Amino acid sequence: MAKPQTTTAPTVVAVSYEEALSELDRLVAAMEGGQMPLDRLLESYKRGAELLGFCRSRLEAVEQQVKVLEDGQLKPWTAA
Repeated sequence: MAKPQTTTAPTVVAVSYEEALSELDRLVAAMEGGQMPLDRLLESYKRGAELLGFCRSRLEAVEQQVKVLEDGQLKPWTAA
């Protein structure tokens, strides 16, 4: 009997936002070089999309932590 196939979202193995962003920068530079075989280009694109999603989610999480609300309105954050 065949097992039902389950699809799971690929996980980004990145210790930090900075590492993910650095890897994304390297991927973009390599892709822009125009010397990648098509299969490798597709893999790099998929990895880049994963990294971009990871970075976006980290930024959103940090943004939620940094927001300073006053009477339901976002108060501009100013460094003292």
